[in-house]
Amino acid sequence: MRAVLVLYFKYFLQWDDDFSTTIYHTFVALCYLTPILGAIVADSWLGKFKTIIYLSIVYTLGQIIMAISAINDLTDANKDGKPDNLPLHVGLSMVGLILIALGTGGIKPCVAAFGGDQFEDHQEKQRGTFFSIFYLSINAGSLLSTVITPILRAQECGVVPQACYPLAFGVPAALMVVALIVFIVGSGMYNKTAPQGNIMVKVCKCIGFAIKNRYRHRSSQYPKREHWMDWADEKYTKLLIAQVKMVLKVLFLYIPLPMFWALFDQQGSRWTLQATTMDGDFGVLIIQPDQMQTVNPILILILVPVVDSLLYPLIAKCNLNFTPLKRMTVGMVFAALAFVAAGLVQIQIDQTLPKFPSGTESQAKFINMVDMPLPIKTGTHDFTLEAYTAREDFLTFNEPFELVLPNNSYFVNFKDGSRNTVVIFQDGALQTAAPFVDIIEKPQQGANAIRFLNGFSSALNVTMGDLDFKAIPPNDMSIYLNVRQGNAEFKIKNETGGECTYSQELGFGSSYTLMILPTFTMGPNCADNIRSVMTISPNTIHMAWQIPQYFLITVGEVVFSVTGLEFSYSQAPSNMKSVLQAGWLLTVAVGNIIVLLVAELIKLPEKWAEYILFASLLLVVCVVFSIMAYFYTYTDPTVIEAQFAELDPDEKKRKNSVEMASKDKIKPRDSSSDSSSDEEESRQSKM
Repeated sequence: MRAVLVLYFKYFLQWDDDFSTTIYHTFVALCYLTPILGAIVADSWLGKFKTIIYLSIVYTLGQIIMAISAINDLTDANKDGKPDNLPLHVGLSMVGLILIALGTGGIKPCVAAFGGDQFEDHQEKQRGTFFSIFYLSINAGSLLSTVITPILRAQECGVVPQACYPLAFGVPAALMVVALIVFIVGSGMYNKTAPQGNIMVKVCKCIGFAIKNRYRHRSSQYPKREHWMDWADEKYTKLLIAQVKMVLKVLFLYIPLPMFWALFDQQGSRWTLQATTMDGDFGVLIIQPDQMQTVNPILILILVPVVDSLLYPLIAKCNLNFTPLKRMTVGMVFAALAFVAAGLVQIQIDQTLPKFPSGTESQAKFINMVDMPLPIKTGTHDFTLEAYTAREDFLTFNEPFELVLPNNSYFVNFKDGSRNTVVIFQDGALQTAAPFVDIIEKPQQGANAIRFLNGFSSALNVTMGDLDFKAIPPNDMSIYLNVRQGNAEFKIKNETGGECTYSQELGFGSSYTLMILPTFTMGPNCADNIRSVMTISPNTIHMAWQIPQYFLITVGEVVFSVTGLEFSYSQAPSNMKSVLQAGWLLTVAVGNIIVLLVAELIKLPEKWAEYILFASLLLVVCVVFSIMAYFYTYTDPTVIEAQFAELDPDEKKRKNSVEMASKDKIKPRDSSSDSSSDEEESRQSKM
């Protein structure tokens, strides 16, 4: 659903790029804040099984509401392709997104862990196989969804043919219903562990008591403690305090990490919007802007085994001490380089974009529909147009001007910020000028804005498949309609039923005015009397130029994300893996909050400058993180826990219980299956 979400915001809800990006990342941030709520509900109240069912129902309901919100015909009374009651669509969309965020976030901490609960102590091999399949399923699902969902969106539906967002949102909703039914049907086969209290709540209470007790005893008469958490020993065991210290030590390292996710999650927002201004013709297939995100899961499936099986062993054989924190630092550098690459691509795109008028000026293109050359004077511009031709460029005007023709003149005052086409017709002995307003932005989603200028002596009707340009009176212009890239075949009919076929090859993001000349006649050669005038040139920078930035960001993800989860797991106490998992997901949420703050507060005029800004910020954070990593001392939680467990028989018993329970956890990637569960959680945003 996220694959098409930012395009839904921009093209259906008609929000600009910055606001679309803001709402997109607000939604993603909420998806990564709610796992804390889901973990508390599952561990303290409902258990994993019921939590998955109940929140999946919320999830599905939100998806259904999103599909309903995108049905334009509910309110499109004028049938013009634009929602008449936009607040209704916005309201339904926001309700749907909130429910989806609650559902997906709530089940994130439960799904992988529930899968691990199905295996006994002696089934470590089977459990490892399960999580390998689970990992591949998530990435395969991500790959399929980023291919199929944009195809569904690209279908035309509704009374006025347009992008079919109800289908793009509705199919995932239907599949979620099927998945939920299948999950419930297997209920009798599952091992369902009862909720045993939430360690996250216990950790928070322990930290709160330590802070409160330290503040209460802040006078100098009380002896100092080695660590501020030691002030909790009046109420909590030394083992728990030692475990909390280890958790806080890792959480401190998490502080710089949100900046990585601020860059990573822009694949679904800024990079998708960037692709809308690029050429997606790969020869054998046409790639939609939102389908470029498929590069990420494809590269993940390739790079993860390559990095684990070839790169890391090779580095080890070279006797290089490539520690987990060093790997994470390298991952940040790759992500920053990805945004430098995106910035360079954006600079090339900007050079191909038309220069639209500012708010204090206007632009005009001139078309001569008279069968003779015309000398034309427009203020300070003097030029001559040959018969049945158009001026190639747009002239810019900062004030009203006099348009002087051979036997007529007009006082012209265009609206500031507008683009216009001035057509000169022959009316008896005089030439008359008729202004028509042009579009002032690239056509939506790589489509082509096409309109017809009828210079024929009678009305004409033009269609292309389901698209209808309506009846065009003589010496008049049709409405703009968006036509897909490829070979467009137009049918032109006159009032007596005569028909003419005109074909034109269209690229991505162009705009044309098709001139039907006064000499137009029906017949096999009718297309010879139709001329094409380009008002916005097609996209010329190919989408393939985005592949390097996707490669760099995916390398950064593999090195940073997987390693970070392994490091967090290895440094976490046996009974607090979920606490650090929640902390890890929280860094993703904060990263998306950073993006929306930059999009709303730091409005840079050039998109490439924003890419470079994010890359620079991540490099600064990378330096800070590397310094923090240099002073970090790796610990073995099992050794520390064993030391404190020996101090007290009750604590020793508690330790033994923890160790038995931890055997059902997922092992780290390099040695056992413990980190697979945590690793899989990082991928659930792609489900």
